[in-house]
Formats: sequence, structure tokens, C-alpha cells
Amino acid sequence: MRILLIILLAGLLCGSTNSLRAQLLQKSEIGFGLGVFNYTGDLVRTYSFRTSRPAATVFYRSNISKVISFRTALTAGQLAASDRGHPLDSFAIKRNASFDIFLMELSGTFEYHFLDWRSDTRRLRFTPYLFAGVGLFGISGNIKKSAQYSNVQISIPFGAGFKYVLNPKYYIAIEIGMRKTFFDYLDNVSSANIGIKNYQYGNPNDYDNYFFTGISLTYTFYDIPCPHSPYKKLF
Repeated sequence: MRILLIILLAGLLCGSTNSLRAQLLQKSEIGFGLGVFNYTGDLVRTYSFRTSRPAATVFYRSNISKVISFRTALTAGQLAASDRGHPLDSFAIKRNASFDIFLMELSGTFEYHFLDWRSDTRRLRFTPYLFAGVGLFGISGNIKKSAQYSNVQISIPFGAGFKYVLNPKYYIAIEIGMRKTFFDYLDNVSSANIGIKNYQYGNPNDYDNYFFTGISLTYTFYDIPCPHSPYKKLF
């Protein structure tokens, strides 16, 4: 009788706390997204949709708490711009530079969510969030290097987004993020000997940066543990 009572109590406890445990133990998520890369540097000074090129991302996310998550992502796509069409000035017209490269980035970022968007006791199904971390990117393509540099560099990704719950397992997110680099050759244009008048130069003190803007779909893995054996304390 005592054993039966313990079994029943354990079952009731497990059932009554399933919702709470599901909230606390949504530890792992995977997802993918589609979007665009943009660039700012010596050819384009400010963010512009004219430089948008297709990009995609896949990621794994670990939820550390209700508001903090850690995301590991692999993002790749094309990055391009040109002096033709919308030159910055008369020097850019003469320079007539352009680039079109493939960029791949591996990053790790922390996310902070402003709202308790997954609580069963609240009706919120959305939250804005911020993210920041560190990344490593590599570039490839038909590049005639104007200087000696490594094709693999460090970046600092940061930005903001908005998440919306579709159902308990799936949600979508829209985000825009900047990648701050310490590299001046994404566009293969930097300082040069301006006395030669070849016009193939830019500002060596202004690093190039790139952006990813996209929409993603995430799948959540639930881990809802129950007592494995109520007999362990009896024997």
C-alpha cells in the first residue's frame, strides 16, 4: 500500500509540474534562416539595400535561463559592392573599384530577451532581444590582393531582433546584426601611394564592416524528466 501511494504521488507530481519543467528545461534549439549580407567600407559608407546579397545561416542555441541564451551559428553568403552606379565622389568615379566575394562566418553570441515570452501564466508570445559575441570569418573569390593579409579574420557580431512563438515547439525571429571587423580589405581597397595617382586607395583608418539581416525558424527540444524509480528510497 505504501509503495502504491508513493507511485501515485510521484505520478501526480510529475504531471502537475510538466508545464513548469517544460519552461525550465527548454535547453536545446536548432534552426536555420535566410537573409542578406550588406557591406560598409571604402566603396559604400552607410548601410544600403543596394548592396544586399543572399545569405543563409544555421545555428544551435542553448537556453541558459529564461532571459539568457547562447547561440552558435554558421552564416554564409555573397558580399559585394561597386563604385559604379552610385560613386561616393569624383575620385570613386576614377577609381571604378568593385568586389564580389563569398564570406563564411562562425560565431558565438549571447542573447538577452526583454520579456518572459514563454511563460504559461502570461499571454505574451513575443519578445524583442539583443545579442553580442565574437566571430571568425573567412573570405574567398577571385581576389587580386592589393596587400598581404590573411583571408581569415575576427569580427564582433551584435544587433537586435524580435521573436514570435508559433506553437510550443516552433518560433520565428527577425533580426539585423552588424559585424564589426578589424580588417580593411573586404573590398580590397585601403591605403596606397597616392603620389602614383592610381586612385586605388581608401581610408586605412576606417575598417570595413558587414551586416546580416534575416528571418529564421527555430525548433525547440523539450526535456521533461520524471522520477525514474520510486523504489530507490525503499530498499
